[in-house]
Amino acid sequence: MRTSEFDSSSEDEGVGEEQTTPLHISWLPLTIVECSQFLGICALPGCKYKDIRRNLQRDIEELQNQGVQDVFVFCTRGELNKYRVPSLLEVYEQRGLKVHHTPFPDGDVPKLEQCCQILEELQVSLENNRRTVIHCYGGLGRSGLIAACLLLHLSLTMTPNKAIEILREHRGGGAIQTVKQYNFLHEFREKYTAYQESREASTERSVSR
Repeated sequence: MRTSEFDSSSEDEGVGEEQTTPLHISWLPLTIVECSQFLGICALPGCKYKDIRRNLQRDIEELQNQGVQDVFVFCTRGELNKYRVPSLLEVYEQRGLKVHHTPFPDGDVPKLEQCCQILEELQVSLENNRRTVIHCYGGLGRSGLIAACLLLHLSLTMTPNKAIEILREHRGGGAIQTVKQYNFLHEFREKYTAYQESREASTERSVSR
């Protein structure tokens, strides 16, 4: 019988007397892009780093209390170890949450193919009315970028600057953090269209053979 995954990640939490940092989930209304769902964005649950002291068990209970069913995680395994939640993905699954782990480095951008995969999986989750949350370490850079790409993906009238403005209203001024992320967002629609066209052409070629 497996022991609880919480044991290894909460051994120094005592019995909950330690002052912990609460987990705040921002719910981004997708009605702005004609979708009836909300997309949740938060920082890393259970994180213990510098002055951040989160309690993993409490944070996952908070996610469950808010009805979360799907979690998209952009942190690498190395980060999960660094921030002292090495078994986070397994704990999510233990608690019945569906995990989508598509990591890319902090401050960086995903490869275009990876970004398209994330957006496709996000769209499926939302279309199936599954309460969905995305997070990286702080819920600002990588999560903000993916959320902004989703807005552009779902609405042809959405602009990159408007998407950034919306994200910063919900997550604060730190959303979309680096020049690389800013540039990726501004080039996203054009590159996404080219990627889709090349994929369709490739499919047609294989069918015609």
